[in-house]
Parts: sequence; structure tokens; C-alpha cells
Amino acid sequence: MSETRVAVLVGSLRADSVNRRLAEILRDRAPEGVSLDIVEGLGEVPFYNEEIDADQAPAAASRLRDQVAAADRVLVVTPEYNGTMPAVLNNAIDWLSRPYGSGALVGKPFGVIGTTPTPYGGKWSHEDAARSARIAGAVVVEDVTVSQSSIDVDVLEDDEVLGKLSAAVSTLVEFQPEAVAV
Repeated sequence: MSETRVAVLVGSLRADSVNRRLAEILRDRAPEGVSLDIVEGLGEVPFYNEEIDADQAPAAASRLRDQVAAADRVLVVTPEYNGTMPAVLNNAIDWLSRPYGSGALVGKPFGVIGTTPTPYGGKWSHEDAARSARIAGAVVVEDVTVSQSSIDVDVLEDDEVLGKLSAAVSTLVEFQPEAVAV
């Protein structure tokens, strides 16, 4: 059996963010036969502008597209900023959605997990990322959306939380899109 490659988009640019650290823990605990590849350089990708994408996309955007296109699955690990997804994540999805109808997300199983220090645990951010990815052509795996508040628990040390997040990764990897009748 070949290895399943999962491109991981982290919605926080801070090197020591909780969500970045969660992505790293999940990468290090990936099931056998699964590779979680954290996509680096999201902060270097310019805001989407069709004019700069017309002839040749900027190098950072091309790297993003290539890495996601090469993956079998996409996992987002993100906090919530002001009740929605971080701008860097929205921008990445914008670049990945182009060219319309054949962008790097089209047909890819896609899941969203993460944590944020609010009572809602990132619920709105995760819903917005899933909706945007679905519009971009991804196949959103609903059973993978896991939101966790970090108010009452240290998510990086909590076995129950890490277990839920690891189970979400396994669900994403095991997901088989239904055959589409032609």
C-alpha cells in the first residue's frame, strides 16, 4: 500500500502557536503509512490578486499549489480570529481555488481541526474554512471538524483532546469519496 500524503495548512503564523504545535504533534504521531506535511511559507504568499496570477503565479503561491496538488488529503489546523478564519488561511484557500474549477483543492478530501482560547473552540473559523474549501471544490469530510477550547485544558498535554484530534486525522485518511456517476 502506498503512503497517504496529507498537506497541513496551519492558520497561525506564530512559530510557537498552539495550533502549529498541535500540527507538529499530529505529524509526529501520524499513523503508519501516513505522512503529514506542514505547508511552510503561508505568510510569504501575497494576497490573492488575479492580475498577479494571470501569467505566472508568484513563487510562494506556486509552491503552495504544488504541495497541495501533490497531497492526497488536506488538513487545516487553525485558531479563530474575530469569529472567523485567519486571513492567511483564507488567502491560501483563495490561491488554491484558482484556476476556477481545476484548482489544487478540487476533489481533495479536506478536514478542519484546531483550538482557540474561547468558549466556542474555533467553531466559526472551522465552519468558514470548510465552507470556503467546499466552494473551491474540496470534498469536506464533516466527521473531521474538531474544535477544542483551550480555556480549561492544556490541549498540548491532554490525552483526550489529542486522541480526538488523532482520530480526526485517521478519519480524514480513511475517507473514501463516493464514486460520482457520469
